[in-house]
This record gives sequence, structure tokens and C-alpha cells, in this order.
Amino acid sequence: MNIEEYRTYCLSKKGVTEEIPFPKLPDVLVFKVFGKMFTATDINTFLSFSIKWKPETIEELRAKYPAMQEPSYFSKKHWSKVVIDGTISDKVLYEWLDISYNLVVANLPKKIRIELKSE
Repeated sequence: MNIEEYRTYCLSKKGVTEEIPFPKLPDVLVFKVFGKMFTATDINTFLSFSIKWKPETIEELRAKYPAMQEPSYFSKKHWSKVVIDGTISDKVLYEWLDISYNLVVANLPKKIRIELKSE
């Protein structure tokens, strides 16, 4: 996966927007669904990206996949940094982006979830 594939995939999801919201971190590109972040990366290096994850399985996955690490800036309980080092297939990376997106969508108000399903 490269930065363009990552970006295209994220933007293909319903209700997703991209932005660079952190003035002190001008290289951090964030993808949000209805204003709620589900992934972020450094657009200049694309050495990793951060995803939201299920707290009950996050430690298990970090043990299984060394490329899934504690994030630098986000909650370690709900987020992981995924290092793009070739040890995790693109298929799995896309599945993890789906999980992150779906976790965020599940916490959106019911009205918005219904709107997303009808698009």
C-alpha cells in the first residue's frame, strides 16, 4: 500500500472527508467520517498510519503483529500505529481501515448512521 492507495481507499468510504487539522503538525493528514477521525498518517513519509481499534483485542493484535504498535499521540487503549514495513498484507491493512471506520460509524448518532446506509 502506498499513500495514494491509502488516500483513495479512505475517501471511497461513505461520509469521509480529509483534512490537515493540527497547525503544529502540518504533515498529518486525517480522515474523518462525519467529523470523527478514523485514521491519520504523515503525508510526507507514509511510514505508518494510525487506526481506531477495539480495546478488548488491541493488545492481542500488538502481540501477534509487531508492526502494530502503540501510537505516539493517541489513546493507547483505542488507537494503534500500524507501521508500513511489508510484514502485513495490503488486504489486512484494508480490513483494519474498515474496522476503524466501522467503529467510528457505530458511535455516530443513529440519524447519521441511517443516512450513511442510504447513500
